[in-house]
Amino acid sequence: MRHDQRQPEELRPIRVQRHFVGAAPGSVLISAGKTTVLCTASIDSTLPPWKANSDPATLSGWLTAEYSMLPGSTSPRKRRERDKMDGRTTEIQRLIGRSLRSALDFRALGARTIAIDCDVLEADGGTRTLSITGGFIALCDAIASIRSELPADRPVIERSIAAISVGVVNGTPVLDLDYVEDSTAEVDMNVVMSGTGQFIEVQGTAEGKPFSREFLNQQLDLAAKGIEQLTRLQREALGPDWPSFDPSITC
Repeated sequence: MRHDQRQPEELRPIRVQRHFVGAAPGSVLISAGKTTVLCTASIDSTLPPWKANSDPATLSGWLTAEYSMLPGSTSPRKRRERDKMDGRTTEIQRLIGRSLRSALDFRALGARTIAIDCDVLEADGGTRTLSITGGFIALCDAIASIRSELPADRPVIERSIAAISVGVVNGTPVLDLDYVEDSTAEVDMNVVMSGTGQFIEVQGTAEGKPFSREFLNQQLDLAAKGIEQLTRLQREALGPDWPSFDPSITC
């Protein structure tokens, strides 16, 4: 039994509130335990210069992501990043961008840029993975807002995306680490997967001594079970707005 009475394979309680703000076509307030992130998705009809100057015959859209932790999200207070982002912030927002880009057919999106903004309101572990999971829901709502402008026969969203942390704590592989567990874990890993169980990115580190292939396989199995649950939660949150990209998904 873990310090919060969860079983090793158990997620923290997850809450999702769509349409949290009105300014962005996609916005989600998502919480896992005490970790809370506001994810918004905005659409711009312009492209980055490096992409706008490409061959008109192959012109396609883009997705970018930004991530930040608000000063009151941690104790002691985290200072604002005013002039230069720290390495952690840069690495996380690149992960979010890479992960959510894998969901899209950019040719079907057309000459548009989607900006995903993930702002951590309270941090208790798993902020990057929750940002990806919530960011996908916001992305779906943003795409739905321009559905009439998109090709009817070519889905823009090709697959669902979710992410979860796993690790080894006190010799036991566990799912969805909070800060207490993450700060003492022997292994810390973040896993991004599609709703059909395909791996998109795996980030894993031994915090002390190396770990075995057996522990790696156990953690990946836990992550896959967690992604199944998160995909089900995403689908329930979106309801009839769940994309019709893959009717084979039954979870």
